[in-house]
Amino acid sequence: MSCGGYSEVVKADGEIQKICDAMKHEAEAKTGKNYIVFTAKLYRKQVVAGTNYLIKVHVGEEEYDHLIVCQKLPCNGGTLQLTGIQENKRLDDPLVPF
Repeated sequence: MSCGGYSEVVKADGEIQKICDAMKHEAEAKTGKNYIVFTAKLYRKQVVAGTNYLIKVHVGEEEYDHLIVCQKLPCNGGTLQLTGIQENKRLDDPLVPF
């Protein structure tokens, strides 16, 4: 990962799923959908003044959403904020910043 740039795409783990679980209600509010499935599959991260996560989330059948979640530094509370969402993605769509 270059300084300030996003990491390579890696498989999501339990920590990333916890972030998605915490952001599910915000994603539902932004999209107007009620997600039955909301499973993190892949992600990239960018370390800046906190951490930005770009996450591919399986939302049912062949549908995926891309989320950008910002996590503040611990000294600033460490809170999470959903800062962007792209709907109607596929598994093979690249995870690129938006």
